[in-house]
Amino acid sequence: MKIRHLELYELSMSLLESYTIAYETINHCENVILRLESDTGVSGWGCAAPDLAVTGETAQTVNTAFNDVILPYLKGQNALMHARHYHHLRKHLKSHPSALAMVDMALFDMISKRAHLPLFQYLGGFRHSIPTSITVGILPPDKTLDKVTGYVQDEFRIIKIKGGVNVDEDIEKVNLIAERFQKKIELRFDANQGYTVDEAIYFIHQTKGSGVTLLEQPTDRMNDEFLKQVSQKVSIPVMADESLMTLKDVFRLTRRDCTDMINIKIMKVGGITEALHINSVAKAAGVESMIGCMDESALGISAGLHFALARPNVIYADLDGHLDLQDDPFNNLFQLRKGILYPGPLPGLGVDNAFKL
Repeated sequence: MKIRHLELYELSMSLLESYTIAYETINHCENVILRLESDTGVSGWGCAAPDLAVTGETAQTVNTAFNDVILPYLKGQNALMHARHYHHLRKHLKSHPSALAMVDMALFDMISKRAHLPLFQYLGGFRHSIPTSITVGILPPDKTLDKVTGYVQDEFRIIKIKGGVNVDEDIEKVNLIAERFQKKIELRFDANQGYTVDEAIYFIHQTKGSGVTLLEQPTDRMNDEFLKQVSQKVSIPVMADESLMTLKDVFRLTRRDCTDMINIKIMKVGGITEALHINSVAKAAGVESMIGCMDESALGISAGLHFALARPNVIYADLDGHLDLQDDPFNNLFQLRKGILYPGPLPGLGVDNAFKL
């Protein structure tokens, strides 16, 4: 099954509503879509979600990586030699993780279609669905409460609150939510590196009765010791996110007992292949995983979903990055019902071989 044609598409998608995290406000996103086509008519689709602040990429750098590295190498290659291609391209795309993820995703899509299996089953298959959280950006306490109320009315039961700018306001918001919903929902909190060690500990102590189930990346990603101190001094699991970019990172973090959980983002780590390795190291260390996401089309979210469905150590999902995107052409690849994600019935990532952008 040789790759006879490759093409790239750029998607610029506005968000229905902008949101704010500790270090930026987001109102739109750019994705780059790759389509591979084999000499047998099987197509493979992949998505890159470049983010200068997280992956160090832009849509333009993904295009450059495609033209200079991906296209010259992959055209004419046997698509079934996936591991060989990933090994080769990874050496040349070290600073282009979402571009590498895009290729890895497209190859997995093509091969699992060739096997006539949904990707999660091709990868081994563990579960058929997973609940996802939905995220509330940084808002004043009253507007945060309104937003959470709307999500609960939409039948989401796992809410992630963003903070990290003002710890006292974060405490007020979390306690207001807990009082309103009386532990009928699960609360997660993400400080996006915004806290000092003392602030993180203070936040946990002051929200002790709120039912917050995890604290994500409370401190600066450049200092593992800060993360370790928080993890050792608070009573709920602490999760590494921005601190984890590579396989070496998860080995370092888990070996030094710096974190209780990890957040794996396919765009950030360079694809499903690397995500599988990272999850294995976490599992060996007794550290559970969450599958996270960027602002990415449902094609990218589908890859995260299939990865999560295939591995028992991935117990949490935060796959809501597509929900506010306008004009997403991939919005029918899976189903979301009452806050739970279900894969579609088609092979691969759920994109029909005849689909056209």
